[in-house]
Amino acid sequence: MTKEQLKGVYKTYQDLPLTPITSVNSSANQTGFWKTFKPVLDSAKCIKCGICWKFCPDVAIHMKEDTFPEFDLKHCKGCGICANECPKQAITMVLEGDA
Repeated sequence: MTKEQLKGVYKTYQDLPLTPITSVNSSANQTGFWKTFKPVLDSAKCIKCGICWKFCPDVAIHMKEDTFPEFDLKHCKGCGICANECPKQAITMVLEGDA
């Protein structure tokens, strides 16, 4: 169907066809088994700036005040955005079976 054909077909969100979108909280969706790579932190380089936490699209990095970031590997998909954004290169991505 074209956009023009769909116009006016769906009055409310309940009218939309079923999609793979879930109504379950993301904390219940443990997607970490998808990853090939996992993040490893070098605490000697980490300055606890929180940039990795800010950029993580899976909300798989937890930070408490004045502590190092902790990676929730049950939810991390191994995308490497945290490692890419780290200003001190304190995060490296390693193969899941290594380290």
